[in-house]
Amino acid sequence: MLVVRGSIARHPDAVVLDPRICRVDPPDTADWYERLRSAAGAKQRRRSAVAARRERAAGSAEHTGRVTGNTATRRGELRIYLGSAPGVGKTYAMLGEAHRRLSRGTDVVVGFVETHGRTKIAEQLEGLEIVPRRRLQHRGVEFTEMDVDAILARNPEVALVDELAHTNVPGCRNAKRWQDIEELLDAGITVLSTVNIQHLESLNDAVERITEVRQRETVPDEVVRRAEQVELVDITPEALRRRMAHGNIYPARKIDAALGNYFRTGNLTALRELALLWVADQVDVALQRYRADKHITNIWEARERVVVAITGGPESETLIRRARRIAARVGADLLVVHVLRGDGLAGASPVNIARARRLTEDVGATFHTVVGDDVPEALLEFARGVDATQLIVGTSRRPRWARVFEEGIGATTVQKSGPIDVHMVTHDEAHHGLRFPHTPRNPLPLSRQVWGWALAVLLPLIVTALGYWWETHLALSTDVVGYFLATVLVALVGGTAPAVAAAVLAGGLLNFFFAEPRYSLAIANPENVITVVVMLVVGVLVAIVVDRAARLASQAARARTEAALLVSYARTVLTDPDPLPRLLEKIVENFGQSSAALLEKTDGRWRIAACTGPNPCAKPTESDVDIEVSPEVHLALRGRDGSAPLPAADQTVLEAAAGQALIALRQQRMADEAAETQRQADANKLRTALLSAIGHDLRTPLSSMKASVSTLRSPEVELDEADTRELLTGMDESLDRLSALVDNLLDSSRLATGAVVPQLHPITYDEIVARAIAGLDGRRFVTVDVDERLPAVLADAGLLERVVANVLNNALTYGRVHDENPDILVHASEHAARVELRIADHGPGLPKYTAEALFAPFQRLDDRNHKGIGLGLHVAKGFVEAMNGEIHAEDTPGGGLTIVVSLPVAAAPHPSPTER
Repeated sequence: MLVVRGSIARHPDAVVLDPRICRVDPPDTADWYERLRSAAGAKQRRRSAVAARRERAAGSAEHTGRVTGNTATRRGELRIYLGSAPGVGKTYAMLGEAHRRLSRGTDVVVGFVETHGRTKIAEQLEGLEIVPRRRLQHRGVEFTEMDVDAILARNPEVALVDELAHTNVPGCRNAKRWQDIEELLDAGITVLSTVNIQHLESLNDAVERITEVRQRETVPDEVVRRAEQVELVDITPEALRRRMAHGNIYPARKIDAALGNYFRTGNLTALRELALLWVADQVDVALQRYRADKHITNIWEARERVVVAITGGPESETLIRRARRIAARVGADLLVVHVLRGDGLAGASPVNIARARRLTEDVGATFHTVVGDDVPEALLEFARGVDATQLIVGTSRRPRWARVFEEGIGATTVQKSGPIDVHMVTHDEAHHGLRFPHTPRNPLPLSRQVWGWALAVLLPLIVTALGYWWETHLALSTDVVGYFLATVLVALVGGTAPAVAAAVLAGGLLNFFFAEPRYSLAIANPENVITVVVMLVVGVLVAIVVDRAARLASQAARARTEAALLVSYARTVLTDPDPLPRLLEKIVENFGQSSAALLEKTDGRWRIAACTGPNPCAKPTESDVDIEVSPEVHLALRGRDGSAPLPAADQTVLEAAAGQALIALRQQRMADEAAETQRQADANKLRTALLSAIGHDLRTPLSSMKASVSTLRSPEVELDEADTRELLTGMDESLDRLSALVDNLLDSSRLATGAVVPQLHPITYDEIVARAIAGLDGRRFVTVDVDERLPAVLADAGLLERVVANVLNNALTYGRVHDENPDILVHASEHAARVELRIADHGPGLPKYTAEALFAPFQRLDDRNHKGIGLGLHVAKGFVEAMNGEIHAEDTPGGGLTIVVSLPVAAAPHPSPTER
């Protein structure tokens, strides 16, 4: 390895290379210096060309934006290469773009590119000018970081800065590299950079759940979104694993741990999907931004989106289901929108809206609420805002005669839709005419109603007394205003009925005491009739507004309560380990009942599936409240003594709760049936495998020993010493096989009954592997690479020795089918507070999708007549899991099978006071 040092490295025209890429194999110093001089000459020629170009452009600096002095500098552009994982080729793609720009005469420098020992990256760096890095000391260790000042002084057109999310060493001007890049961009320098999807701040927790590795270095999403270009560098998980296995990403010593942990196929697939979805969202955002900047309001059919408008009426569910089918046929997103009137005086029932929301979630759509007095205009504005291509509305419920005066929402929407396709969907409520809702009881409290009736009598009388007392000073118009005020006040306090009574009383008093002829109910002036009628209309209208506001407030409060209850019930079903009793307890508590029972009809008789509280109902007819979930399942509630019956409005929430109870009951039954079925299947499978395996593996050694003993005892057979020794050796091997068979059967039985209780102590892998290999016949075929400096693991020494011995036996039996096969490799490495032992062979490996079956009892996943009954790996798996460890199988790079045994690192003992 050669490193540029001394005067050459300090020369202003020197090409400073990364020491890790300055290699000559075989070493050839003269050749290396010749390459260095050629690169320096090329760099000098490039600088001359750039200087000439700058001189030519100096006269038009105000047009190019790259000027000096007091003229503002145009901000540089940021281009990011985004990848799903390390090794997908981000840096390689960035360097390829740098070479393309360099060939076009662009002034390009490398601000910071880390090769990580990858030869392909090192080759791509050749021919590019590299700005010297800044050297920093931190805690006695020397680090190199990007020299921002040197790049600013060099002032290139394009700078390459790798690893956007990198955290700088303490002592740098900025804490993060993306902040360094911001300075370069502000100086007018275009920057090419790279980042992996796991480093985005918004996805950090999702990546941790997938990979079980916390990413310490993150970059705000906004930094990446602000980039002028984001290019996704994509590669399939299989290709990336092959690239890893070939040593193109990590050194050989890290390949096994990487393939078995972070670079698992499932991890890479999930990370790739995250990257694709994130980039797709950014493309959509960029499209919306472009349309907004260019003031484009017409619809672009770049992506199908279907919007369905609902009123909250009984036809809403039909519209949502129909819209879901239309959207599914074209692969479009579905958005459900409900338009609220801006004054809040008209709207659907909160219960119906809640049902529509639940159905929307069930069909995989999104629910939106917009406010607008002009419903067609608000609906079309929402559709244009989400770039919808199709709009679905229901046919009008208005009769034909009503449409003569007003066309209706559907017809108006069609006329104003423009390029949006409008579907008019019929339903059962179409053409049934306007439906006026049933007028509910007065929503005002009783105290306000009492005060309303009292004021309905008192206020008109007070106005009459005042008018009569000051008759000489007041005109008739003043009396009319007083009666109007009294009517309005009564309407505000008591609602509609007291307001109507106050208006009638006020009109009568006005006519009797103040209108000609006085003291008579006769009406001489027609204007007095109009006054009384207007007074009555005003009072009624004000009272309607008051009633409506109170009713909406009551409905909103009830809807909030119902929503909270439904969320509580759903959370109980989803999270509670035994949800059914807890759900019934909540129902009893929420609705003030004494007991609740979920009744199930079986063979014509009712039985209690679950209950809570004293004296639960045994039949639906015994209950105070009976909710029919299905013909065979009822929720029966018994109220407390003296308690009022439940109002009908509570039936909706109770029906939802009963449905949740039925779901919990069926989940419980299905889980019990599945567990029982699995137990029976496992027992049958185990019994069949046991009889099949033992029938052969017991008979074979017994037959061999029987034949040997018969031969030794036979007086007719004369054996020399060598033959006798051979027969005795065969008998010894057969006894060993029988002993191993019995041991594995006993161990399997202990695991099945839970009798394995490990004694956990810190122990190192190197001594365990040495013990396990000592008892193997084929130990000469085993190569051990276990560093004794690895931390100790927490394990039972005896059990762990059996695990290693069983796995090695399996590898020697199945992994060395030919003498020319490479040795069995035993390697250990530390990763994420665990130490992994890898036992790799280069045999035929496993058929696809059989990795899990490998550890099942009595499994031999080939057709060759090997010794053993297939319990070795099953016992090993049971022992490892008993020690809180993990064991799994994976493919060996280049072919074969690798068994990975992972155990937690033993905690370091606390030093005693005398040791401190």
